[in-house]
Amino acid sequence: MKNNKPSLEKIVPEFGSSLYYQTFSKDNKNKDPIWHYHPEIEIVYVNGGTGKRQIGSHMSYYRNGDLMLIGSNLPHCGFTDDFTGNNSETIIQMLPNFLGDSFFEIPEMMAIGKLLEQAKKGIVFYGDTKKRIGTRIESLKGVESFEKLIGILEILKDMENSDEYTILNAEGFIVETAFEDNNRINLIFNFVQQEFGRPIPLEEIAEKVSMSVPGFCRYFKKITGKTFTQFVNEYRLVHAAKLLHEKQTSITDICYESGFSNFSHFSKLFKQFSGKTPSKYRNELKYAVSQTEINQG
Repeated sequence: MKNNKPSLEKIVPEFGSSLYYQTFSKDNKNKDPIWHYHPEIEIVYVNGGTGKRQIGSHMSYYRNGDLMLIGSNLPHCGFTDDFTGNNSETIIQMLPNFLGDSFFEIPEMMAIGKLLEQAKKGIVFYGDTKKRIGTRIESLKGVESFEKLIGILEILKDMENSDEYTILNAEGFIVETAFEDNNRINLIFNFVQQEFGRPIPLEEIAEKVSMSVPGFCRYFKKITGKTFTQFVNEYRLVHAAKLLHEKQTSITDICYESGFSNFSHFSKLFKQFSGKTPSKYRNELKYAVSQTEINQG
């Protein structure tokens, strides 16, 4: 079995800077998409492509790139892999107090401070905001550290002014500040990521984190706002959406490959989750791809 130990990512800013800026490309890919957390706030811009968005207990499938703001210690997965088809991925990471403990409490910065507080649940931006801010993020590559800092503050201000956003864990996601809780929830999430293709009995996952089944169920619902079964099924459904986009195999095969044992149950859950049947979802994807090719031709 793979190692499903949770990962606390240690981030080292570039020399002479209080923040970390990195661009990944087809030749220099981001690391394997495991669930991890870190105290740093993170801005992620994926330029083009399609992939999984897994932040806290929220899971969805994005198309045509993504722009996210992820708060301190919020567990999340990597957002790109070999099948994403993105042009590049840029990440910016900084500690909440990288400008001092009370910087975001001064009158001029309080609105951005509230934005960073909201980011503890994860925020995704869309529409013109995604395109505009994405371009600005990429334009910071290679600029001198002071200009980069000013540029990031302007990006945060632009995010704060935008109404084109969704809070991903609106129902709540609570991780206590103690590292034990971060470790426990990451261990659970990574176990699901590795084992979702088979039934996962509550007894097995509860034992993994040294809890009774009732205690585990209460804990998981309190942290994520979801039952464990709901969480696992959503993971499977997002995986199925990914396969519907990437593979030409039958929908029945995708159902079983995603960890479901009953096709009618899978179809019902998929329609509840996405608003479409699996076949309609796949057909709309094909139409969207063909229209893009026509527009680019």
